[in-house]
Amino acid sequence: MACCVLQITGLIFGGVGMVGTLAAMAMPQWRVSAYVDGNIVVFETIWEGLWMDCISQLGIRLQCKFYDSVLALPPPLEAFRALMCIAVGLSIVSFLMAIVGVKYTQRGKEGPQGISIFILAAGIAFLLTGSLVLIPVSWTGGSIIRDFYDPDVPVPLKRELGAALYVGWGSSALLLAAGAMYCHFWCWADTATRPRYPLLARARLAQAGGPALGVHAYV
Repeated sequence: MACCVLQITGLIFGGVGMVGTLAAMAMPQWRVSAYVDGNIVVFETIWEGLWMDCISQLGIRLQCKFYDSVLALPPPLEAFRALMCIAVGLSIVSFLMAIVGVKYTQRGKEGPQGISIFILAAGIAFLLTGSLVLIPVSWTGGSIIRDFYDPDVPVPLKRELGAALYVGWGSSALLLAAGAMYCHFWCWADTATRPRYPLLARARLAQAGGPALGVHAYV
């Protein structure tokens, strides 16, 4: 019963992480304009995302524009786009495999032998997806913090951590937690199905008339 509860919990974590990954990729609030020193222009907020940049005026009017040329983008931004797109696709596949794994596990045998191979596949995919999300989000956050405290960077170019980064970090944590749960289930099932005392199991098999190797068979 506890395993079923944890499997459902992992499925919920994976689903929320999948939605959060999609939201983080689409949100423009990766970099947000910072108001430091003498920069008191607070009626206008600049958002910079993976696909567009936006200008919010007093929280009432919002103007967004997609980037004109893909080739003119900085190489890190192109890499972050690719990683997030792969992460979104992989998160969907992971979630579907988790659904199939939980379904077949509950339909199959009771105990550790009933855990489906899809559980292991979903766990590995969730771990990989969480790592893919963590790379661009953490890299962007580190560059924002580095530029913020760099005195050589002009004040108008300083940025703060946007909401999309926090969504990405939270989604990555949920995906990694879901992957760890499913991999733990599989390891537990693989260990539980092995005989604890192999010699005793072989002796019982010999007493039952099964194939057992004698001492002279190894010579």
